[in-house]
Amino acid sequence: MRMYDIIAKKRDGGTLTRAEIAFAVNGYVDGSVPDYQMSALLMAIYLRGMTDAETAELTDVMAHSGDMVDLSAIQGIKADKHSTGGVGDKTTLVIAPTVAACGVKIAKMSGRGLGHTGGTIDKMESVPGTRTSLTQEEFFKQVNEIGISVIGQSGKIAVADKKLYALRDVTATVGCIPLIASSIMSKKLAAGSDAILLDVTMGSGAFMKNLDEAVELARLMVSIGTAHGRKVAALITDMDTPLGHNIGNSLEVAESMAVLQGKGPADLTEVCLQLASNMLYLAGKGEMAACRAMAEQVIADGSAFEICCKMFAAQGGDTSVLRDASLFRKAKYAHDICAPADGYIVQNDVERIGNASVLLGAGRIKKEDSIDFAAGIIMHKKLGDAVKAGEPICTLYADDDTLFAAAEEMYVGGLTIGAEKPEVPPLIYARVTSEGVEHF
Repeated sequence: MRMYDIIAKKRDGGTLTRAEIAFAVNGYVDGSVPDYQMSALLMAIYLRGMTDAETAELTDVMAHSGDMVDLSAIQGIKADKHSTGGVGDKTTLVIAPTVAACGVKIAKMSGRGLGHTGGTIDKMESVPGTRTSLTQEEFFKQVNEIGISVIGQSGKIAVADKKLYALRDVTATVGCIPLIASSIMSKKLAAGSDAILLDVTMGSGAFMKNLDEAVELARLMVSIGTAHGRKVAALITDMDTPLGHNIGNSLEVAESMAVLQGKGPADLTEVCLQLASNMLYLAGKGEMAACRAMAEQVIADGSAFEICCKMFAAQGGDTSVLRDASLFRKAKYAHDICAPADGYIVQNDVERIGNASVLLGAGRIKKEDSIDFAAGIIMHKKLGDAVKAGEPICTLYADDDTLFAAAEEMYVGGLTIGAEKPEVPPLIYARVTSEGVEHF
């Protein structure tokens, strides 16, 4: 078998066999296939696409390129959730403890933020002392005893994905639905959970900008997971406005804890309840209405919040900041961005908001950059809200006040104030299962 022939076949619109896909992917991982040939194949896939069967084979080959985690040592049904990313997307910190409090095991591996999107592991590490790297023995023991552990992704999971993603990033082949689906699902299959809920974000702050693309990606990922014997569903959620008000690591943890204590923002609370009830449904906890009531109950009685504190304590975290957010370290400087005129916020570009928070120190531009956990943005006014001239729209936080000018320019560049109140998009557009698509 020759890589040249595999590239030519895909270039001409052919369908690759499992053997050809495995030859290319495994060869790239072991170094026998060079970057330039893998780049050519990725571009051919980008331009010619892949069938569902090809994408499922690619996912399986990528999943088996590293460790396949066996969670059978953890009793009960194990559930997982994956978000395709966004700004202010802090849902894992709410729904993981909520689902665990309802008796479903959460043995979850999460990622760090890169670019304008935040990462759950960075948020967790803003709680002083928290360890996000555990041995397998510690990880399993904690999930068996407490019902939940969220840790960083092992470098040995889906090794091919790491190498392929780095190559896609520099060859303009990131935005390809089969390649996105196989990247996400290879990690999820390797991580070993029985039930997987996918949160496919859509809008200006997400990778998928329109509903058709988001549904296509969700449908493909659900079919891959189902073909591998997992219970999978996807929700298409809005990312045309950040969830909640806080963007930045410790700021987002504080807001998540407010939701778990029953006093969080309505939009973030509602999306978290929808995600949690869908996870419980996939895990076989009953009909959707019963699962929703269960999730509401564990938030109302405080058990979801307590299980979250137990998880952080077991991983070395100082839970005093979870119980009292004022104990988090504060940024040295604050700066308000004020409305230039009366009216309504008709546009507030989410990607620019995320990039503004990165400029303040809340995210990474390069993988090796360090993060200022206290930096970020609190939004006082969001898409659709009425504003008065001179009124603060948001407050920027940083340890270096020279960062405010560039961050303000970034934020304001995506802000439009108009005379008419705009239509605010729904929080959730659709639910995708192996049975089909349900639009909300």
